[in-house]
Amino acid sequence: MRTLLVWMAGGLASAALTPVALANGWNMPVGVTEISRDIYSLHMIIFWICVIIGVIVFGAMFYSLFRYRHSRGAKAATFHEHTSVEVIWTAIPLLILVGMAVPATATLKNMYDTSEADLDVMVTGQQWRWRYEYLGEDVAFTSNLGTPREQINGTGEKGEFYLLEVDEPLVLPVGQKVRLLLTSDDVIHSWWVPDLAVKQDAIPGFVNENWVRIEEPGIYRGQCAELCGKDHAFMPVVVEAVEQERFDEWLAQRKEAAAQEASSANREWAMDELMERGEQVYGAVCAACHQPSGEGVGGFPALAGNEAMLEDIDWHIDRVVNGVSGTAMASFRNTLSAVEIAAVVTYERNAWGNDSGDSVQPSEIAEQLAEQGE
Repeated sequence: MRTLLVWMAGGLASAALTPVALANGWNMPVGVTEISRDIYSLHMIIFWICVIIGVIVFGAMFYSLFRYRHSRGAKAATFHEHTSVEVIWTAIPLLILVGMAVPATATLKNMYDTSEADLDVMVTGQQWRWRYEYLGEDVAFTSNLGTPREQINGTGEKGEFYLLEVDEPLVLPVGQKVRLLLTSDDVIHSWWVPDLAVKQDAIPGFVNENWVRIEEPGIYRGQCAELCGKDHAFMPVVVEAVEQERFDEWLAQRKEAAAQEASSANREWAMDELMERGEQVYGAVCAACHQPSGEGVGGFPALAGNEAMLEDIDWHIDRVVNGVSGTAMASFRNTLSAVEIAAVVTYERNAWGNDSGDSVQPSEIAEQLAEQGE
């Protein structure tokens, strides 16, 4: 019930998120799933019940205030107890509550029925991005904020979907029941897409379940709805719903790309290749905390001119792979591939004037990951 009430309470706030929501003005979005329509119908039923009760109660109150006001000589009657009235004003609210509980219970049962899913997706919240893993398909990727830093810093014109765009959307097939398994690697996050009627907490050490069956192709946007740190506002959710045939093609392409990524860890990478790839990884994953210039901000240390990092490459790799316990420096062993870790470490050691001249090969990282995983 808490999940349903929170989602309904957040309906008005969703009006700025998507075209579907905008079409409903100040009301909740109808959405593009069976559950979203059930929730909207339930919302409207309870809304009109409240309107009728309000009209009757306030109508009777204002009528009494006007009709029996002191200036007209009305005198208050004195009486005590009336069994019939007490039974009526107890029975009527009870019947109203039962009438509201029946459709609400049916909707809640449907919301929590994750059985017989056609596809399982693990959603992992990370400061401040989402990681999606298609279980049983060997496809996984991280979805980062796609809004350019120029817009965030106020030096560029803001786009139509400012802070609501990502580099890698979650792609789902239309008409298929998709079970979402949600957890977190660090703090509590909340995966919220109003048009899909999904708002589920992602909690470290726990796996929560939800499901969705999207009926219309399109792009649906949401946000992290839990205060999860300094970049909470920069953690959007974008879901792209496509026809089954197109989804199968996309999944096959991602599998092929994943296989190529795995095989590329075994070859020797040139310095310029590592720097180019590392710059891409750094911009997507690291720049939000350490700044694009490597100067750091707040409690995040500068990487430019960082002597501890430059003097000990093993120390540097360990920080990226395992993170730092008790700080916002997360572990990237399960987020980045061996190629990406090697590239970003190489980039950080040779960018912004660091010029260490050394590089890390993906095969070295893969070997370390294998050893630590044993």
